[in-house]
Amino acid sequence: MVRIRFHLDEQVERSIAEGLRRRNIDVTTTPEAGLLGASDRAQLAFAISQQRVIFTQDDDFLAIHQQGLEHCGIVYSHQKNRSIGEIVRGLILIWEVLDSSEMENHVEFV
Repeated sequence: MVRIRFHLDEQVERSIAEGLRRRNIDVTTTPEAGLLGASDRAQLAFAISQQRVIFTQDDDFLAIHQQGLEHCGIVYSHQKNRSIGEIVRGLILIWEVLDSSEMENHVEFV
């Protein structure tokens, strides 16, 4: 089983990355990757190049998925719909249950 590695989109709270890292989950963030202000497609290209699943609260990524563009996986949560703790628990569950190949071109909702 190849573990999922996450990339957190620009508007995602930093504390979510911290919560995942405390559990030894591999995660990058948009600011760390030098992608602040980058387009959604640039974010996607970075995630693909690093073989990472994107976690986002931006519905534009759902549209990208609907267009049939390939990706390593998208996890989506509507903004303000879930607490940081709920999001972290949801991402941990996905990390525990799915492997990276199961996330390819797939969307999960938290």
